Amino acid sequence: MKRQLLMGFITLAVLCQICSADVNSPDSNNLRTLDDYLDFASSNNAELKASFEEWTAALEQIPQAKALPDPVINYGKYVRESDMQMGQAAGLMQTFPWLGKIEAQTDAASANAKAARQRFEAAKLSLYRQVKKEFYEFLYLKEAIDIARQNLELIKHFEQVALTKYTTATGTHPDIIRAQIELAKLDEILVSLKELKKPQVARLNAILNRPAEANLDWPQKPAISKLAMNFNQLINLLREKNPQLAELDWMIESARNEVKLAQKKFYPDIGVGVEWSQFDKSGGNSGQDSVALVFQMNIPLWRDSYKAAEQQAKANVRKATQQKIEAENSLASQVAGVLYEIEESQRQMHLHGDILVPKAGQLVNASETAYKAGTIDFLSLIDAQRMLLEHNLDYQRAITDNQQKLAELEMLIGMKVSTIKGEIK
Repeated sequence: MKRQLLMGFITLAVLCQICSADVNSPDSNNLRTLDDYLDFASSNNAELKASFEEWTAALEQIPQAKALPDPVINYGKYVRESDMQMGQAAGLMQTFPWLGKIEAQTDAASANAKAARQRFEAAKLSLYRQVKKEFYEFLYLKEAIDIARQNLELIKHFEQVALTKYTTATGTHPDIIRAQIELAKLDEILVSLKELKKPQVARLNAILNRPAEANLDWPQKPAISKLAMNFNQLINLLREKNPQLAELDWMIESARNEVKLAQKKFYPDIGVGVEWSQFDKSGGNSGQDSVALVFQMNIPLWRDSYKAAEQQAKANVRKATQQKIEAENSLASQVAGVLYEIEESQRQMHLHGDILVPKAGQLVNASETAYKAGTIDFLSLIDAQRMLLEHNLDYQRAITDNQQKLAELEMLIGMKVSTIKGEIK
């Protein structure tokens, strides 16, 4: 009874949490921050809802497992009466499984429900990772478009510089043509980047369970999160929090209870009932009805099949145990790989954001001054501009990769990892 009440409270709490998320989730036309996207996805994503229904269905197995077999009623009417003048008879029989059978069934069903809960948690983490991946890709596209626009304006400025030099007879006409060629190339790049918004929005809408053509405004820039944990800390959290490993723990627990249930098949089930028979009053017969208490039990005769069922259940325990070992090893290797990629992206962020982008900006300014003075040619000025464009894009790509890999790490670990917040430049 206590277990049933507990499972009921757990189900009610999760349902309330989901209902609350539905109420508090942002309007689909007002998705701006990463939290807005995550809240909306957790309330509307179809795959996550399907996973929740799987968990709900598993919970409903618990009251079924703990229920007794249905009582059996039998009724008969004598079509050919005997000397006893019996008219009709009826009986009621209730079977009681051997001690421990229902408990083992219930514990197995409960463990399966807890495993389904962990699959739901894993599905939610996977959803969050998908949302963050596409969100940061969307943000990168916005940054790439802004950088392309800035470079387009810079080339227009260089064109004016070349035109001024040409009109003053200190420059050449090919410099103007080179600037116009560069403008045409950058304009094409800008158009291509803008066209990329449609498929990117469609991918986000698919995750959010919105129509593919539904509009999404550009998101706000979130703060950068830099990892503040080492490999050993992450592995400890993985073993403690990862829902896939927790699911396998409960699958092992369920299999162990299946072993207990298989071992109980060697013992009989007991039936207790009552039978009533009607007698007609005639001759020396008193006509008084008879009532009999009935006891029955099955004979567990086919012991080879019960032994096979026990061995099968034990094999399932061993299988689930080995699956957990394999999963833990695989997840640990994935954590190591993702950690390397996070650290590498952080190095790239430092290299481009703190060194190369500022230096490229200085080079552009110095090159423009030198070109005006006639000490370098126009191609050197264009090369400096291209370098600035390249390093700006590389810096934004490093930020995007870093945040996407952090999302993947959180999915593997099973929780938010400890980070240091910073600002996106």
